[in-house]
Amino acid sequence: MNTKRLLPVLGLGLLSACSTVKSHRVRPDYEQVDKQQVKRLVVVTQPLPNGIPAVGELWSLLARQWVNQNRNFIAKSNLALPDRPGDTSFKGLCVEGLEGVLWLDPSITLKNKEGGAEASVKARLTRCRDGEEVWAAEAGGSWDSKDEDYAQRVEQYVQELGEEVRPYVVPSAKLLRATLDTLPNPQLNDADTDEKIELGE
Repeated sequence: MNTKRLLPVLGLGLLSACSTVKSHRVRPDYEQVDKQQVKRLVVVTQPLPNGIPAVGELWSLLARQWVNQNRNFIAKSNLALPDRPGDTSFKGLCVEGLEGVLWLDPSITLKNKEGGAEASVKARLTRCRDGEEVWAAEAGGSWDSKDEDYAQRVEQYVQELGEEVRPYVVPSAKLLRATLDTLPNPQLNDADTDEKIELGE
């Protein structure tokens, strides 16, 4: 997938008053341990929102771009998988060079074709070395599918992923921004910083 054509999701616009982060937590030893050790991630959306692969890809792509642009994580890849995961440590995704898995467990229901959506997510960051949770959050809300501030961005994602994602882009982006804004921020060394710059997102 060529994501270089997509517009940045930096900022993701103003949040709707309807967005709600219900809870979030970070490991109590984060500053001493994971801040220096969990930086390189894969983002996975599983199961697929409404069973639609393109919408799952949209969620994972939005999340990957957001953490690369707004946190010091190096999110190297994103994917969307069907069915509920049997192993929520995601050890099978922890290939060489990855230190963590950012898992999105989504729910999104369109109100009508273009009128907006009710959406919620359970999100979790696990570390690859032992499958332990580093961070988790739950959020939900209701958003319109049309927002002039997002118009050009919507067209970019439609071009990349297909017309069926159109009504999902704005609600998904606003929900994920609210959720991921509770993520902690890892600390990068010089080599990490160079790697992040080369990533180019």
